[in-house]
Amino acid sequence: MTLGQFFAKQFIDVIQWNETEPGMLACRYPMRDMEIQNGAQLTVRESQMAVFVDQGKIADVFGPGLHTLNTSNLPLLTDLKNWDKAFESPFKSDIYFFSTRLQIDQKWGTANPITIRDKEFGAVRLRAYGIYSYRIADPKKIFTQLSGTRDVYYVSELEAQLRETIVATMTDIFANSDVSFLDMAARQAQLGETVTTRLGSVFAGLGLELHQFLVENVSLPAELQEIMDQRIGVNLAGDLTRYTQFEGAQALEMAAANPGGTAGLGVGLGAGAAMAQALPRSLQDTASPSATSAASCSACGDQSPVNARFCSNCGKAL
Repeated sequence: MTLGQFFAKQFIDVIQWNETEPGMLACRYPMRDMEIQNGAQLTVRESQMAVFVDQGKIADVFGPGLHTLNTSNLPLLTDLKNWDKAFESPFKSDIYFFSTRLQIDQKWGTANPITIRDKEFGAVRLRAYGIYSYRIADPKKIFTQLSGTRDVYYVSELEAQLRETIVATMTDIFANSDVSFLDMAARQAQLGETVTTRLGSVFAGLGLELHQFLVENVSLPAELQEIMDQRIGVNLAGDLTRYTQFEGAQALEMAAANPGGTAGLGVGLGAGAAMAQALPRSLQDTASPSATSAASCSACGDQSPVNARFCSNCGKAL
């Protein structure tokens, strides 16, 4: 750097930042060819925090408000004292801004079904999804563990890590839960609270605060849901005979809606066969009391039909 370039350098006396695009968690204040003037004013707005890094180490963290900076990086003195180093200051100070506003509508979901042991159905595979929201609570941890010295750090860069953490926690909770799948829908709010408690410390370790966690849906994969629907249908029918009659009535209704088609003919034949098996059993059940019931003759003891007026053996009036 020449002497002319040195005196042409800009001295920063006002430092502030506005989010230029959505999804920004952290941003390094642009410092190229500029030095922070001693006594510069740092403006940190609500929903922001700032980290001041001096000589490679975090010197301070600033919350919302107006702050005066007194740094060891005095532009004029430092550069002139290091004229033998081509006017390059060996000490560099940086400021990183962090957005502390809520990052809402963050989606999570199980990419693959979670296999658990259900007390009613045995081994069951579950899917679940929902939303959550969080904010930065400790920018120092974010800086040292996640964002580092990048110029910009986005929500999208953290999304995969948080999603996998959530799914791992959900898997553990499901595996150790005594709640049956059929009862989970009624306990989704309680499940969300349990996950929030478990994930709170994990998020805090990254410098984040988990604000809200919602379980929107817990369901079975399509093939298992079909089996579940069949089981529910049988339970609703009460027994196989009534279920067969129910299916036959449905088939007849479908055939009546399409009397001219071959599909309707096939359905009608199938329904007729089902009803042909069901009706004799029903008639047998209905007729059996009359067929098996009988009256005893007081004279000869012979059995006569219950509706007979005279004994078929001795002719005595019954």
